[in-house]
Amino acid sequence: MDFIGKIADLLWGNPLTYFILIGSLLFTIMTRFVQVRHFKNMLRTMFRGKSSDAGISPFQAFTLALSGRVGTGNIAGVATAIALGGPGAVFWMWLMAFLGAATVFVESTLAQMYKVKKDGQFRGGPAFYIEKGTGLRWFGVLFAIATIVAVGVFDAGLQANTIALGFENAFGTNRLVTGIFLVVVLGIIIVGGTKRIANVAQVVVPFMAAGYIIVALIIMIMNIHVVPEVFALIFKSAFALDSTFGGLIGAAIAWGVRRGIYSNEAGMGTGAHAAAAAEVDHPVEQGLVQSFSVYIDTIIVCSVTAFIILISGVYNVQDPSGEYVVNYAGEVEDSSFTQLSVDNVLPGFGAPFLAIALFFFAFTTIMAFYYMAETNIAYLMKNKNSKWPINFMKFVMLAAVFITCFRTSEAAWIMVDFSLGIMTWMNMIALVLLFKPVMTALKDYEQQLLTGSKLTFNPLKLGIKNADYWENEIRKTDNRSEPLKKASSK
Repeated sequence: MDFIGKIADLLWGNPLTYFILIGSLLFTIMTRFVQVRHFKNMLRTMFRGKSSDAGISPFQAFTLALSGRVGTGNIAGVATAIALGGPGAVFWMWLMAFLGAATVFVESTLAQMYKVKKDGQFRGGPAFYIEKGTGLRWFGVLFAIATIVAVGVFDAGLQANTIALGFENAFGTNRLVTGIFLVVVLGIIIVGGTKRIANVAQVVVPFMAAGYIIVALIIMIMNIHVVPEVFALIFKSAFALDSTFGGLIGAAIAWGVRRGIYSNEAGMGTGAHAAAAAEVDHPVEQGLVQSFSVYIDTIIVCSVTAFIILISGVYNVQDPSGEYVVNYAGEVEDSSFTQLSVDNVLPGFGAPFLAIALFFFAFTTIMAFYYMAETNIAYLMKNKNSKWPINFMKFVMLAAVFITCFRTSEAAWIMVDFSLGIMTWMNMIALVLLFKPVMTALKDYEQQLLTGSKLTFNPLKLGIKNADYWENEIRKTDNRSEPLKKASSK
């Protein structure tokens, strides 16, 4: 396990950070800032489409992906970024969200482009577009296995452990009770398949995000006179203009970018699974919708966490050597900053508020993780019946959730980092290799918008190969119109 841990550290080192940062910047420039130019279309598409027998609506796909993005990283991850990079790390998280929105656009468009219809429902994601786009089956298989291990087993369990620990600390809830509750509720949801998961996500995710943001806004309004100072502190610290945090600019950039990636998952390929399940007229539509989820995750949810912490002034910051630059919170863990900050403004409210927030954030993440694992099992089974492996996956995930409510281990964290590292490297390489068809699709989408015609996607006409689902749809349309052509010629 020590050997795997060392590999995991290498996978998540500076090369990956720079790869994602530079890749996201290039995607932004090459698409001519698609995440800004088509902001109106992001919102329009999100609420316009409807679900079908095979697919879910764009909004359901948005909330399903968002349920995976908005998790414990939005609370604990932000606290860690501030603790190790100072307030300036928040600015670099914002920048990473802005650039990462272009990366999410690319991976989500690819997921839609190369989706398949299997067992009566849409399936897709990095494993699918890796194989169809590059022709390398082993490449896709490796990604699928890494995803199942990372999110389907270990990370799902770690999320459950967070819930159990939060309830125990806030309400004294026995972990056995929490474990049974999680298994029962999660079991009821995942037994219903993609449709039930999407239906729960579209109700719970907006509710949980709104509730968290409202509490944060109350805290900000109660301390409105401090908000301009917090903004100034973030920007000054980000560019080494603050005397206290001037020596931390390197750490601010590194931790801001890393935690930004960890939070919004741009480049990991996780959100692409949900993107593929949507019923849309053109792949670019869902690419735009998923880009917006990054803004919600980081620009809004992570930001309000940062403001809660910085407004209260209850936090510590350490330099790379471990020495305190500031020590406002005493001897507490980074993950406790948010709780202490809320308690500082609303005494006695911090622990229960964070326990409930973490429950919703972590539980919806587990739901999204199950969907990702199920999708990758369907990929591995290819033309075979995937029913029994998927049922087995349900049992494994429920067992992992129950067991890790009582304890977790360093090995579990290592396996998550190792598997996610493999996923991210493979996905980013695939995005670079497959960027050309994304640009072709984007140009096609924009031309159709200019002409005002009904959106359609014809990969054969565009020279995009192996987009099997869309090719079949075009053939069906042609076959249906053929009798009409013959009749009109008589």
